Amino acid sequence: MMEKDKRVLSRREILALGFGGIALGGSAFAQQAERLYTPEVMLGPFYPMLKPLDTDADLTLVKGHKKRADGEIVHVTGRVLNQKGEPVSGAEIEIWQANARGRYAHPSDSNTTPLDENFQGFAVLKTDSLGRYRFKTIKPGPYPVSPTELRTPHIHFDVKGRQNRLTSQMFFPGEELNAKDLLYLDLQRFYKTNHQTVIAEKQAPTKEIAAGETLLNWDIVLLNG
Repeated sequence: MMEKDKRVLSRREILALGFGGIALGGSAFAQQAERLYTPEVMLGPFYPMLKPLDTDADLTLVKGHKKRADGEIVHVTGRVLNQKGEPVSGAEIEIWQANARGRYAHPSDSNTTPLDENFQGFAVLKTDSLGRYRFKTIKPGPYPVSPTELRTPHIHFDVKGRQNRLTSQMFFPGEELNAKDLLYLDLQRFYKTNHQTVIAEKQAPTKEIAAGETLLNWDIVLLNG
């Protein structure tokens, strides 16, 4: 039976604690971060309660629609590994994110920017025998969490391995808002997080990547797999 390895705080809890609440996990949190474990991050308020029928690995196109979603196309690849660097095959990964305008398809999102009916916004993936996953999406836009604060672009991940489950967020390289994002800064401060554990790495485009599209890699490390 899978169990959460670390406590997950809601966004409301973290905002109430000034994001410093992430440090409440104790020495085990810091110890895992030093070993380059992917850090645990809150599930967030916009995890889809009503999941779309279309949950494939191409979030840029909804089944039955002829038009693709608006925004910059991004391909994300990576592996799910355990602490020994061994691949975790058959891991189930759920991903969800805001659209290019920073809006989630969730009734609790008070952002007034428009939805994109052509954006899937959610997907369910499974790693192959080498622990690999891949999906195609739109770079999410930043969104306001207060009158003076924007969340930096990020994608939510919920990973179910054979023994462990992890909820985390993938950040984008080169984003100016990373240096102002309270959650990202707290991950750096309290977990002493290595750069690659939370920020995807930009890759040279391969032949299947069209001009103007971006290829990123982000590996996810579970405690035992």
